[in-house]
Amino acid sequence: MLTYSTEQSVTPEDFKSLLIRSTLSERRPIDDEAIIKGMIENSNLVVSCWEKEKLIGISRCVTDYHYCCYLSDLAIDASYQKKGIGKKLVEETAKALKPTCKIILLSAPTAKEYYPRIGFNQHPSAWITPVKEWV
Repeated sequence: MLTYSTEQSVTPEDFKSLLIRSTLSERRPIDDEAIIKGMIENSNLVVSCWEKEKLIGISRCVTDYHYCCYLSDLAIDASYQKKGIGKKLVEETAKALKPTCKIILLSAPTAKEYYPRIGFNQHPSAWITPVKEWV
């Protein structure tokens, strides 16, 4: 049985393990413990999915709850994918937000086809600064 929660604490170790078991580890700094710790500890909305004590999915967000919510990581353990867990995590994320709040995300290249199926519209103008220019 799966349990979804906005209250259950996710440790940096749980988060890193999930990233490795999903496809996101290819695009996240999983070898930098300080960044992984900061990512999970400084998110102000985390919806997690558990099978008993095992973290199998996460929606990790930064939001003001009223206007915009950046869904930075939607990660599902690869062995649990294609079972509706990602869609349920997005639904639970939306429930935690005001009705006026938009969920914004950047898609992994392999997930471009997924997001329209669960109700997202593609936006033509997103801009990202390379990290090196800010360091």
